Amino acid sequence: MAAHFRLDALFLIAGPCVLEDDALNLRVAEHLARLAESVPGGIIFKASFDKANRSNAAAHRGPGMDEGLAALARVRAQTGLPILTDVHLPEQCQSCADVVDVLQIPAFLCRQTDLLVAAGRTNAPVNVKKGQWMHPEGMRGAVEKVRQSRAALPASRDPGPDVAVTERGTFFGYGDLVVDMRSFGRMRHACDAPVIFDATHSVQRPGHGAGGTSGGAREFIPALTLAAAAAGADGLFMETHPDPDRAPSDGPNMMPLSRLDDLILRAVDIWDRVSR
Repeated sequence: MAAHFRLDALFLIAGPCVLEDDALNLRVAEHLARLAESVPGGIIFKASFDKANRSNAAAHRGPGMDEGLAALARVRAQTGLPILTDVHLPEQCQSCADVVDVLQIPAFLCRQTDLLVAAGRTNAPVNVKKGQWMHPEGMRGAVEKVRQSRAALPASRDPGPDVAVTERGTFFGYGDLVVDMRSFGRMRHACDAPVIFDATHSVQRPGHGAGGTSGGAREFIPALTLAAAAAGADGLFMETHPDPDRAPSDGPNMMPLSRLDDLILRAVDIWDRVSR
């Protein structure tokens, strides 16, 4: 299992928004496993078993926890990649931590104390996404909740960072998000934790899709990704799909799988140059 987040090399969290069938999940994961050979910090495969915060009540949510965790276990067994998935309820945390390597707290839930405490008590690494309404320093409390909840647990075998925070854009008006590149340094200083940039949700346009769903502007993903690598992000988060326009969730703001490698390699090069 992945023991912690990297600080010495750029890492990537990537995968489809929501779990689909094994063929699609493994197609994306196997592609990422090949790409991981060129990403010094490694790649963590991500996919959600439940999209519990969809705008439309009739929208596809995913296979559910039991079926989803089984699918994620198959991805890890087939590819060897560490696995990340979202948790939405405290009672989901330990069951998920028994199967996956990293737990993720969605942005809308980043202040839910019971959820953060339950995630911390699993002793699994936790990635907390910054709420779209929060200033960078506001994430200090979320990180402290995770850390305090695991303070009495046996020490991790690896002393590296096991809590990270993710910048995913800030609401600008009612239907757009902006990314403040100062946020990476500010959150790292406030939280003393690795800072990840979510390049795909940051180009989301809430409520601008058909039928009240979220839209997106994926054409801005490359520019924001490269800017974040230069601005000091420790890792990148990117949802990707072979055919985003046919994806059941978040298609308008996902990166086409065929275009992923070139962008990530450029980001790695920029990160290396800046860090030197």
